[in-house]
Amino acid sequence: MALAFPKVVYGLIAFAIFWVLAVFPAVPFLPVGRTAGSLLGAMLMVLFQVITPDEAYATIDLPILGLLFGTMIVSVYLERADMFKYIGKLLAWKSRGAKDLLCRICIISAVSSALFTNDTSCVVLTEFILKIARQHNLPPTPFLLALASSANIGSSATPIGNPQNLVIAVQSKISFGNFLIGILPAMVAGVVANATILLIMYWKLLSVHKDEEDAGAEDVVEEEYDSHRFSPATMSHFSSLSSQEWHSHLESISIQNSPQLQILRNRSVSNASESNITSNGIASSTFDSAKMSNISRDGINGVASLTKEETSPSNSSSAVDTPIHPSERKSDFIIRWKRVLWKSCVYIITLGMLVALLLGLNMSWTAITAALALIVLDFKDARPCLEKVSYSLLIFFCGMFITVDGLNKTGIPSSLWDLMEPYSHVDRASGVAVLAIVILVLSNLASNVPTVLLLGGRVAVSAAAISKADEKKAWLILAWASTISGNLSLLGSAANLIVCEQARRAPNLPYTLTFWSHLKFGLPSTIIVTAIGLTFIR
Repeated sequence: MALAFPKVVYGLIAFAIFWVLAVFPAVPFLPVGRTAGSLLGAMLMVLFQVITPDEAYATIDLPILGLLFGTMIVSVYLERADMFKYIGKLLAWKSRGAKDLLCRICIISAVSSALFTNDTSCVVLTEFILKIARQHNLPPTPFLLALASSANIGSSATPIGNPQNLVIAVQSKISFGNFLIGILPAMVAGVVANATILLIMYWKLLSVHKDEEDAGAEDVVEEEYDSHRFSPATMSHFSSLSSQEWHSHLESISIQNSPQLQILRNRSVSNASESNITSNGIASSTFDSAKMSNISRDGINGVASLTKEETSPSNSSSAVDTPIHPSERKSDFIIRWKRVLWKSCVYIITLGMLVALLLGLNMSWTAITAALALIVLDFKDARPCLEKVSYSLLIFFCGMFITVDGLNKTGIPSSLWDLMEPYSHVDRASGVAVLAIVILVLSNLASNVPTVLLLGGRVAVSAAAISKADEKKAWLILAWASTISGNLSLLGSAANLIVCEQARRAPNLPYTLTFWSHLKFGLPSTIIVTAIGLTFIR
């Protein structure tokens, strides 16, 4: 294929700008972020006349955007219905030690990512995991790696698990059920292999840090967690702690479980009760605040202030109980059961959406229908929930569609594929290996979604020349390899960046997951898990 020199140069410049801002959104010379970077790349493709305005609009894939939008809305309502809090509680429920916790994280993050997208799972589970690690005096690194890597592996099993799978499912027209059946065995084997690698690499570290269980271990996830937005992690800078600082802080935090502190708490409650009696049942909050302030000044870190229940007259044995009117009890009962009924309906609608997807109904309209059903069921202004949708992510996809299509029109991807295509036939093991290597390398250079957009059609056409079954296999290999490639480095996927950023800005004890600590685990894990999974894809 003849290449037009000016178009090639201009197309490469536009794509290079898009790539730099997509991979390094806080680059010093142009810190505008991923979304603006994708729009800038798209605009340059049009200005340089690599692609016409009409062609640019035509490249935007509305079914993919509709599916993304619908799944975001459903995830928002699932969060409101406490689904993710229940998932978090599974991590601490009857935990039997550090190794048991690591395996639970691998399984729970994989399953939740397949159903609710990997980014969502990482956003809502990172803080839970940091709290549990702190509670048990454990190093966070292996658990954060387990979360990010297992979320990526688990998301490969379904079309709604991650953005690149959405693209593949829409372009290949593979049904939700066939997609799941084709990759599920590879996903299960990959999660087991990934957990095994983590246990081998961190066995000594997890054995040295003995769990220090206490009665409140399972309640750590009951604390409130921040509402999340479904977007690529912003590269904002927060103060964070290295692994050495983490261990020094854990020593001070362990004081909160000491008998001496319990005595101080009891004395505070006792004094509060006496104060309540002398002032006719009125709680002396100033006294309690001063008391806890003194404790804090004595060097006890990480101790929460006395709760309202501990200092209020209604919970003090000496205080006079205020009678509750029967109408108030009835009102509380009705409100509680309305809440239970609403949550049950949210779960039923979500389950119905999954069943409809398994039956092969149109994926984007199924997700949008479920989202609208939840909005109507809520029976209130939907603006707060709609504001949680990452419109910046949708715009990012629009710009990326245009930029990648512009690069395709330069002819460079076709020329490179013509060189690789004879060695990448999926009907033989060597061809599958070559194809997987190409996908792994390109996904880490250009990111996984652009890789799918660049290679998808070409890989499918090459495989279709062999057989229809091989065409489906090629799409599934593309889905598997492009997703697992995200585990190679910290910059490999948005899920990795989300875990890193959520850990950096954790409110109580921030923690930094470094690039090299991730690469040390990610490189062998990516190679081994990819190779094992390819043997299960049919």
